[in-house]
Amino acid sequence: MSPVPPRTRRRGLPSTPARSARKLGEIRRAQLVTTYGVGAMIAVENESFLIRGIDSWDISEAPVVSEPRLAWQLGVTGFRMPPAPDGDRARDGVRAVRFPEMYSCPRCRRLQPYRRFNPPPGRAECSTCQENLVPSRFVVACAHGHLEDFPYWKWVHRGNRTTYGACGGQLTFRADGSTASLRAVLIGCDCGVEEVSMEGSFRRQALKDLGIRCAGRRPWLKDAPAESCQEPPRTLQRGSSSVWFPVMYSALSIPPWSQGIAKLVAPYYEIFRQENAEAVKAYVRMQKLLRHHPEYTEDDVAAEVERRRAAEEAATRPDDGTGIAERARNYRTEIYEGEYRSLSKTHPEVADQEQEFVCEPPTAPIDALRSSHGLAQVMLVKRLREVRALQSFRRVDEPGPADSPLREAAISLTPPDWLPAFEVSGEGVFVRLDPERLRAWEREPGQMARAARIRENHERLLAERAVDADKPTPSSPATPRFLLLHALGHALINEWSLDGGYPAASLRERIYSDDDMAGVLVYTATSDSAGSLGGVVAQGEPDRLGASLRAALRRAGWCSNDPLCMESEASGADSLNMAACHACLLLPETSCENNNILLDRAALVGTPDGRVPGYFSH
Repeated sequence: MSPVPPRTRRRGLPSTPARSARKLGEIRRAQLVTTYGVGAMIAVENESFLIRGIDSWDISEAPVVSEPRLAWQLGVTGFRMPPAPDGDRARDGVRAVRFPEMYSCPRCRRLQPYRRFNPPPGRAECSTCQENLVPSRFVVACAHGHLEDFPYWKWVHRGNRTTYGACGGQLTFRADGSTASLRAVLIGCDCGVEEVSMEGSFRRQALKDLGIRCAGRRPWLKDAPAESCQEPPRTLQRGSSSVWFPVMYSALSIPPWSQGIAKLVAPYYEIFRQENAEAVKAYVRMQKLLRHHPEYTEDDVAAEVERRRAAEEAATRPDDGTGIAERARNYRTEIYEGEYRSLSKTHPEVADQEQEFVCEPPTAPIDALRSSHGLAQVMLVKRLREVRALQSFRRVDEPGPADSPLREAAISLTPPDWLPAFEVSGEGVFVRLDPERLRAWEREPGQMARAARIRENHERLLAERAVDADKPTPSSPATPRFLLLHALGHALINEWSLDGGYPAASLRERIYSDDDMAGVLVYTATSDSAGSLGGVVAQGEPDRLGASLRAALRRAGWCSNDPLCMESEASGADSLNMAACHACLLLPETSCENNNILLDRAALVGTPDGRVPGYFSH
């Protein structure tokens, strides 16, 4: 009896009805901003897709996220949460496009565009072998954000032919499994050329040496024309973190924008934006917006709308020609200074109001902490709200303050008037240092020398990444004050993750360092009610905070990698740390707003020989 022949697709069977969009999978809304945003690749079972631009999203039912200070700073009218329509009724949501286009079959080893496998509807399957297809492991990207498939044909035929597809052969993909290196990944063609491994394809000049230039493709934007690009393309792993770096901005909701009449007007401001006072009052009467708020009048609403208009016009808006450096400077100035002032004042809880920001001093005095640890103020932030928005993204190299505007990969084909964002609620503790004691300490020659070494390395890196030689390179924030506050934030997060009930990845820092600012906020960063359970606020009471500081400083005084860690002249990525490693100060990436750079444990406790004093050395 002969064996059963392999299955093949039958022709002439009725096809499935056409649909407007195929439902691929489900991810959390926050992930569409932080992890799988526009331009990022996402794996769905044995397929790979690229999240499309926000101009293709259906936002008809997407909730509005109000944060006027951040919206004005980013030059948009507002924010929207990524759409999450009902799974049973919805026909659309966030759009995606198949990428990479090249797939391979593990049985017949053919390597070709997905459509040439003629797969059945809804399944990535080889029509001949009935095996699940495998998306290409390699893609090509450039520092200006362009993305395309790896040029397998040119790689295997290098030195043999110059015209793509001239051999008429079929590409093959084979991994012999002998090693885990690229040497075991072999690309072949049945035209007769010798198989070539992928070894060497990740060199910076590998593709450029073959005459391969960036094609300027932006497949995440529908109908986007190819751009002229002179950047050398780089080979990357499809799942590499270098394929997509989000550029996110965030702001805390602070008074007066987070309460009272301002909060009432926020959801309707887009309607009121172009209307005069009488039209605003008429809408308020028609919709009965004040039926549950007798403390306000129609005149109050109209006055608040006018105040928002004036603030919006006066706000600093990013200019298309200024680039990332100017935007980052304005962001720090406009957003952080306002938060610092609010965190330094008391904003008590009011029983009959829905508040998004409650900030109060601890019940007990902090005199002992002021004299022993040099703390000027401790505030318990019992309730806070943070909005995080995706502005753009980068590829190949992580974002930096010296980036050229050309590196800003757009999230829509035309300049958007809204950005995807999400909000998190939580709690935190704000600690402000004694300014007089801080000024005396930061003039210590030893600390100034250590900070100068980090700053030189950082400014050298910024100068290398700066494209426009006519514009000044942004200065590094690496000062003794910044290093101290940053190290203090990391030390408290590590300590409170043990005492407060939250893992370190659920805590975040916010550093306020300038000539007139010297504080650090450690807060929870969860997108549900678990962010306000009180575990962190309890750590801000003076007795517990004193115990936490003493324990944190004891841990910082000795690292398991000492003396190598403390005596290191430079450590970390691009030599932008001093005494800081994974055994003492480094945190999960979600917790540090500076990507674990510009850290020095000696700023807290000094060096063991006593030549360089730390702020808490005594």
